[in-house]
Amino acid sequence: MKKPLARRGLGLGLAIAVGLSLAGCAASTSGGGTVEGGGEYDGPKVEITFWNGWTGGAAPVIVPKLVDEFNAEHDNIVVKNVPQEWADIASKMPLAIKAGKGPDVAVLHGDDLATYAAQKLLLKADGIVDGLGYSADDFPQGVFDKGNYNDAQYAVPWSVTPLGLFVNKEVMAKGGVTDIPTDQAGYLDALAALKDADVAGEWVDGYVFTGTFEFQSLLWQFGGELYNDDVTEATFNSDAGVKALTWMNDLIEKGYSPKNVAQDGNIKALLAGDTAFNWNGVWQTTNTAFEGLDWAAAPVPQIGTEKAVWSSSTHWVFPANKGQNEDETAAAATFVKWMNDNSAGWAETGELPAANTVREDPALLEKYPNLKPFMDELEYAHYETVAPGINEANALITTALNEALTGKKSPKEALDDAKAKADQILKQNQAKYGG
Repeated sequence: MKKPLARRGLGLGLAIAVGLSLAGCAASTSGGGTVEGGGEYDGPKVEITFWNGWTGGAAPVIVPKLVDEFNAEHDNIVVKNVPQEWADIASKMPLAIKAGKGPDVAVLHGDDLATYAAQKLLLKADGIVDGLGYSADDFPQGVFDKGNYNDAQYAVPWSVTPLGLFVNKEVMAKGGVTDIPTDQAGYLDALAALKDADVAGEWVDGYVFTGTFEFQSLLWQFGGELYNDDVTEATFNSDAGVKALTWMNDLIEKGYSPKNVAQDGNIKALLAGDTAFNWNGVWQTTNTAFEGLDWAAAPVPQIGTEKAVWSSSTHWVFPANKGQNEDETAAAATFVKWMNDNSAGWAETGELPAANTVREDPALLEKYPNLKPFMDELEYAHYETVAPGINEANALITTALNEALTGKKSPKEALDDAKAKADQILKQNQAKYGG
């Protein structure tokens, strides 16, 4: 995924100054601007740039609309929206920050935050967070902490995207299955009944979308973890990991899934009426191909001993541009607060707003009822691992899945081999980025 380049970063002085200017009503930046307790910037007029990777789906409509509304409400702030591919952000933003030409505010995925923070590419945002009145209690359990690296907060949550179970009810009925399964016994019974009706009930794939996310959900359900506490060792090859991958492999061996399912083959099969169940992300709720289909979304079934589900997250960050203007950072903080407060429409993009006050407003579910099962899962959702360079190690999990599900290796052998390689990457990351 996204791999930023190294950067020693901005001096402590600016970070302190920005923190002071955002820590309430009293302090001001050198340009005279402050952010009041309610999140309003009162300094001189500034233009700030906002980089994001939302170029597909409904996002290209929603983002400019929100930015335009913000600009219309703020005489002293002009936000310039700069959408681009996520891969382009990964390649451009680190260099731009070093040159002092990066954005004033950006959005990153949770698994990228530590990599940027370790390279001093982001401002420490503790003062910003406190000034805006945010705490962990304002967001789903566990997601706020994903913005914390080495005991400093670098981010404010924006959205979460848990996995769920998508169901083609017409296909489910072919096997005489009337209730959406919620546990291992019910799920296996449903798959067996569907097989008797010549239907492969769940198509299992060995790709990130969505096999890797299903594996991680199962790993946590069986009581395992991807890595140890300080992320110096991979643990996804534990007994729990082997159980999780064996479970997925057994679905193929038992004929509940076809072999060698292609990338996105499972969601296409669900839409085509060839399968009943698909573990996929909340983003699929906006898939127009579901129109006219008798379908439903539900929480993923509890296969293991614990309730658990994978979720991604996105976060607001404040780049530490060389020579970063403090007023622009203060204005960017106001923009972040306004965007979170007005994020109800973000559900149209297939992502859940992270702000509890917005997401828990009954009006949101009235407009987007298909989001309810995903919201219900948030109390036991697991988010990305926080560690610099973690995506290189994560990629090996997908490799292991593909090897096991295509019969090249046993689940244990595939995971053990991936663990050995991942440990080497983690060791290299320790040397490259520090603790």
